[in-house]
Amino acid sequence: MTPLPPCPECACEWTYEDGALLICPECAHEWAASDGATAPEDVRIWRDANGAELADGDTVTVIKDLKIKGTSQVVKVGTKVKNIRLVEGDHDIDCRIEGVGQMGLKTEFVRKA
Repeated sequence: MTPLPPCPECACEWTYEDGALLICPECAHEWAASDGATAPEDVRIWRDANGAELADGDTVTVIKDLKIKGTSQVVKVGTKVKNIRLVEGDHDIDCRIEGVGQMGLKTEFVRKA
Protein backbone atom coordinates (compact mmCIF):
# COMPACT_ATOMS: atom_id res chain seq x y z
CA MET A 1 0.00 0.00 0.00
CA THR A 2 1.39 3.41 -0.95
CA PRO A 3 1.25 6.15 1.68
CA LEU A 4 -1.28 8.90 1.09
CA PRO A 5 0.00 12.47 0.64
CA PRO A 6 -0.48 15.00 3.45
CA CYS A 7 -3.22 17.61 3.25
CA PRO A 8 -2.23 20.56 1.00
CA GLU A 9 -4.09 22.98 3.29
CA CYS A 10 -2.90 22.07 6.80
CA ALA A 11 -0.19 19.42 6.14
CA CYS A 12 -2.02 16.84 8.28
CA GLU A 13 -0.64 13.35 7.72
CA TRP A 14 -3.90 11.54 8.59
CA THR A 15 -5.61 11.85 5.20
CA TYR A 16 -7.94 9.11 3.99
CA GLU A 17 -9.56 8.02 0.72
CA ASP A 18 -13.25 8.26 -0.04
CA GLY A 19 -13.78 6.99 -3.55
CA ALA A 20 -11.75 9.20 -5.91
CA LEU A 21 -11.24 11.90 -3.26
CA LEU A 22 -8.70 12.36 -0.49
CA ILE A 23 -10.04 13.94 2.70
CA CYS A 24 -8.33 15.60 5.65
CA PRO A 25 -9.95 14.79 9.02
CA GLU A 26 -8.56 17.92 10.70
CA CYS A 27 -9.60 20.70 8.30
CA ALA A 28 -12.15 18.76 6.16
CA HIS A 29 -10.35 19.74 2.94
CA GLU A 30 -11.20 17.47 -0.01
CA TRP A 31 -9.14 17.07 -3.18
CA ALA A 32 -8.80 14.62 -6.04
CA ALA A 33 -5.97 12.15 -5.70
CA SER A 34 -4.98 12.83 -9.32
CA ASP A 35 -4.67 16.62 -8.77
CA GLY A 36 -1.02 16.32 -7.90
CA ALA A 37 -1.74 18.65 -5.00
CA THR A 38 0.36 16.74 -2.53
CA ALA A 39 1.95 19.64 -0.69
CA PRO A 40 1.59 23.39 -0.35
CA GLU A 41 3.39 25.43 -2.97
CA ASP A 42 7.00 26.27 -2.10
CA VAL A 43 7.33 29.94 -1.27
CA ARG A 44 10.73 31.61 -1.64
CA ILE A 45 12.05 33.30 1.48
CA TRP A 46 14.74 35.93 1.08
CA ARG A 47 17.25 36.34 3.92
CA ASP A 48 19.89 39.00 4.49
CA ALA A 49 23.56 38.38 5.36
CA ASN A 50 22.63 37.79 9.03
CA GLY A 51 19.77 35.40 8.26
CA ALA A 52 16.91 37.82 8.97
CA GLU A 53 13.88 37.40 6.71
CA LEU A 54 13.34 40.22 4.20
CA ALA A 55 10.03 41.48 2.81
CA ASP A 56 8.95 44.03 0.20
CA GLY A 57 9.17 47.58 1.56
CA ASP A 58 11.91 46.86 4.11
CA THR A 59 14.88 49.13 4.72
CA VAL A 60 18.32 47.53 4.42
CA THR A 61 21.92 48.64 4.95
CA VAL A 62 24.79 47.77 2.60
CA ILE A 63 27.52 45.82 4.47
CA LYS A 64 30.28 45.98 1.83
CA ASP A 65 31.58 48.53 -0.69
CA LEU A 66 29.93 47.59 -3.98
CA LYS A 67 31.47 48.69 -7.29
CA ILE A 68 28.92 49.64 -9.92
CA LYS A 69 29.58 47.96 -13.27
CA GLY A 70 30.47 50.31 -16.09
CA THR A 71 31.20 53.30 -13.86
CA SER A 72 33.75 54.45 -11.34
CA GLN A 73 31.04 54.89 -8.68
CA VAL A 74 30.89 52.83 -5.48
CA VAL A 75 27.98 52.17 -3.12
CA LYS A 76 29.64 52.68 0.27
CA VAL A 77 29.32 50.54 3.40
CA GLY A 78 26.46 51.78 5.59
CA THR A 79 24.34 53.12 2.75
CA LYS A 80 20.66 52.79 3.72
CA VAL A 81 18.30 51.58 1.03
CA LYS A 82 14.61 52.20 1.71
CA ASN A 83 11.55 50.51 0.26
CA ILE A 84 13.18 47.48 -1.38
CA ARG A 85 11.36 45.16 -3.76
CA LEU A 86 12.22 41.43 -3.75
CA VAL A 87 12.46 39.75 -7.16
CA GLU A 88 13.47 36.44 -8.71
CA GLY A 89 16.51 36.37 -10.96
CA ASP A 90 20.18 37.28 -11.00
CA HIS A 91 19.81 39.87 -8.22
CA ASP A 92 17.34 39.49 -5.35
CA ILE A 93 16.55 43.15 -4.61
CA ASP A 94 15.38 45.98 -6.89
CA CYS A 95 15.81 49.38 -5.27
CA ARG A 96 16.62 53.03 -5.78
CA ILE A 97 19.76 54.41 -4.12
CA GLU A 98 20.15 58.16 -3.58
CA GLY A 99 22.82 59.58 -5.89
CA VAL A 100 23.08 56.36 -7.90
CA GLY A 101 19.60 55.51 -9.21
CA GLN A 102 17.96 52.15 -9.90
CA MET A 103 20.04 49.18 -8.74
CA GLY A 104 19.85 45.44 -8.37
CA LEU A 105 21.42 44.07 -5.17
CA LYS A 106 22.08 40.61 -3.83
CA THR A 107 20.77 39.78 -0.37
CA GLU A 108 24.20 38.52 0.75
CA PHE A 109 25.51 42.13 0.73
CA VAL A 110 22.78 43.74 2.87
CA ARG A 111 21.39 43.48 6.38
CA LYS A 112 17.96 44.46 7.60
CA ALA A 113 17.91 47.88 9.28
